[in-house]
Amino acid sequence: MSWDLPPSRIRELLRRGAELVLHPKPEWLDELDAATLAGPARQQVAEDPVLAAAIRRSNRSNLRYWAAANIRAPGERVPADLGDVPLAVARDLVRRGLDDAMLGAYRSGQSVALRYWIEIVFTLTSDPEELQVLLDVSCRSIATYIEDTVDAIAAQMDRERADLTHGTHAERREAVTLLLDGAPLSPQRAQQRLGYRLEGAHWAAVIWSDDPDIDLADLDRAADLLAVAAGDPRPLTVLASAATRWVWVHGEPDLARLHATAAEIPAARIAIGRRRVDLDGFRRSHHDALTVQRMLARLGAPRQIATYADVELVALLTADRERADQFVAGALGDLATAPPELREAVRTFVAAGCNATAAAARLYTHRNTLLRRLARAERLLPVPLADNLIPVAAALEIQHWHTGT
Repeated sequence: MSWDLPPSRIRELLRRGAELVLHPKPEWLDELDAATLAGPARQQVAEDPVLAAAIRRSNRSNLRYWAAANIRAPGERVPADLGDVPLAVARDLVRRGLDDAMLGAYRSGQSVALRYWIEIVFTLTSDPEELQVLLDVSCRSIATYIEDTVDAIAAQMDRERADLTHGTHAERREAVTLLLDGAPLSPQRAQQRLGYRLEGAHWAAVIWSDDPDIDLADLDRAADLLAVAAGDPRPLTVLASAATRWVWVHGEPDLARLHATAAEIPAARIAIGRRRVDLDGFRRSHHDALTVQRMLARLGAPRQIATYADVELVALLTADRERADQFVAGALGDLATAPPELREAVRTFVAAGCNATAAAARLYTHRNTLLRRLARAERLLPVPLADNLIPVAAALEIQHWHTGT
């Protein structure tokens, strides 16, 4: 494609606009992220905290790359962005079989970015002729940059697909995917390919990180720590994506031990499924772990390690985040924004069967102190606790996982 440089005045305006792109408004970035993750075709990506975080990083990478190119050489054709961030996204999407649907995310992001850019352009000049030329040049630049990047990413995905047909990790991933999808793969054949026994009890885990700076070897360390805590010398670990490991062990993990050892790698997060049995249990425990992971991401919960037993109720109650927030506000009233010790007093009191002595012991506080906190909390509730015990308890549990307090 031929590429003529615009006049110097237009190039200067383009450079000034690109400088503004490097400092986008937070609400505009939120809109961009929402657009690239919206729609049924991208639902699986939006629900996966690792992939969703990667897409958000890619959005920012795309913006910075185009803007930096136009600051450095305004008006010149911007080459495709083949940096570490977009290539990592391509690799992970191929590994999950989600690559084709995601190429449309670039174009969804383009439409939002173009609206933001037009808003910037109208702050640079009010001259009608300059506006016409600047919009024509910049829209052509953005469209060409996105098309070139999509083509380059598609080519990278083709190479990733070819790579996935070879090697031990690919064989494990293929066999596990078939088992999880319920394909007619005999357990004996699967066990041979995986080196993992499918009979008996399983505890599945998802180990991941949404920290872009994590050393990915730390995720493998976390998988090893889980196996040690479970007393299983032969766990099954599958490389689900660059920043995600799927793990199965045969022993129940010692959570106290795992908390102590995993604290050394705080960027690694661990979601653990319920104990399940045999081949069906292999699948179901994995889906349990995915449910835990998605709930932690949905609520922005800060917990490093969580089990399905911990979160089963909260996961069900928060499937619709907006309605869950409305439920919490209605059940707690002013208690929702009260000091954390008041909410924890009520939460512990209910968990102790409304026994103040037992609750005070769990909180390591004097019984009279607990009673004073309960009395303060009672005044903040819209309905007396005794008349609304279950909704208040459920709302406090949701808020506990959301805030960590």
